Amino acid sequence: MAERIVLDGAAIATVDGPEHVEGHVVVKGDRIAAVGAGRAEPGPGERIDVRGCLITPGLVNTHHHLYQHATRGYAADAPLFEWLTRLYPVWAGLDEDIAHAAAAAGLARLALSGATTAADHHYVFPRGGGDVFGAVVAAAGSIGLRLHAVRGSMDRGRSRGGLPPDSLVEDPDAALAGTDAAIGRFHDPSPSSTVRVAVGPCSPFSASERLLRDCAELARARGVRLHTHLAETADEQRQCLAETGRTPVEYADDVGWLGPDVWLAHTVHLTAPEVARLAGTGTGSAHCPASNGRLGAGTAPLRELLDAGVPVGLGVDGAASNESGGLGEELRQALLTARARGGPAALSVREALHAATLGGARCLGRQEEIGSLRPGKLADLAVWRLDGLEHAGIEDPVAALVLGPPPPLRLLLRGGRPLVEDGRLSSVSEVDLARDLRTASTAIRARAERLEVAP
Repeated sequence: MAERIVLDGAAIATVDGPEHVEGHVVVKGDRIAAVGAGRAEPGPGERIDVRGCLITPGLVNTHHHLYQHATRGYAADAPLFEWLTRLYPVWAGLDEDIAHAAAAAGLARLALSGATTAADHHYVFPRGGGDVFGAVVAAAGSIGLRLHAVRGSMDRGRSRGGLPPDSLVEDPDAALAGTDAAIGRFHDPSPSSTVRVAVGPCSPFSASERLLRDCAELARARGVRLHTHLAETADEQRQCLAETGRTPVEYADDVGWLGPDVWLAHTVHLTAPEVARLAGTGTGSAHCPASNGRLGAGTAPLRELLDAGVPVGLGVDGAASNESGGLGEELRQALLTARARGGPAALSVREALHAATLGGARCLGRQEEIGSLRPGKLADLAVWRLDGLEHAGIEDPVAALVLGPPPPLRLLLRGGRPLVEDGRLSSVSEVDLARDLRTASTAIRARAERLEVAP
């Protein structure tokens, strides 16, 4: 595409500014140069007529496990702890080839659903599996999304009261060394970076108190963000109380895991004082409604979190607990689950869009760079087609996006670079991705069957 691109004639939802029934967005290089009502002034570059479309910021996925795209459909009716117990031995067969194929497929699915940024929490490092973390980063480069690569870790195997087999966990010192190496190898703190690294021991029930404390210290010494699962299920709540005498939020607070540099996945089971504590510390929440529903984990107190001022983004979670793998449909899922819990005022269509864009950017510490359409911000934007049968007659384009079926993409730009054009990936063959994913899924299933751990 040209150095200067003019998108003309679409409805525009800037998220943090005025909306336009018919307006324009001008992109110059990797930045937004102008946003406004009406047609753009004549000028150089490529002019694209996008009438019948809605332009929004590119969506921001705040929680994922990309390697899980190779293990969709397992333990279809199991709650979280049983699901994990059945899947950890399967994931022990992961290697870098499988990780790359799964991550590429997962990132492609995210792009096709409107996402330009993804946070991936990778905490499985099988012995002899090769460079699985590097494989995920490489996959992001091939698909083109911005990646927040969370270097996870576990040191509590079954012999220490955890769920994963001992063969799948790391020694705490090795986990810390691997995390520090990942920061040095991949983290780019520049405003336009496409890869940043965060520190992410998996959860309080799979990471020791020592690992949690040391990881928080490492992250803050290196100036990177922190991420973990927290308060996802009632089983986790009971286990944490039994082991520590504290709820998951109280325990996280005690070990240094609340703060403006932290975002937590799920936060389903919270008391009112805990919601206030998250807000008071500036801790973010990655809300994963489809995954929570798939595992029967419960419904997060989304209205309460938003009213308290907690930064809230949306997350797909791993495709083994959300087989769809798309972020666009999470807007509708978030709205429906919030209203099922709290009534019709529990979440508006624009609040759902905000969570999927600027709210997610805030969780990742990138609210000044992405998440809304403003001149000077990175040109990460989605152009949704609303002129088809699925959305015809819906006057409010944001309502059409959130309440209707996920629209096809006319265009998806990351830093001015096209990732999706007319509903198709721009630089990668979907046929090749599907073939590689089938090969990877077959390989990891065969390894599990040899060990008699398949579902």
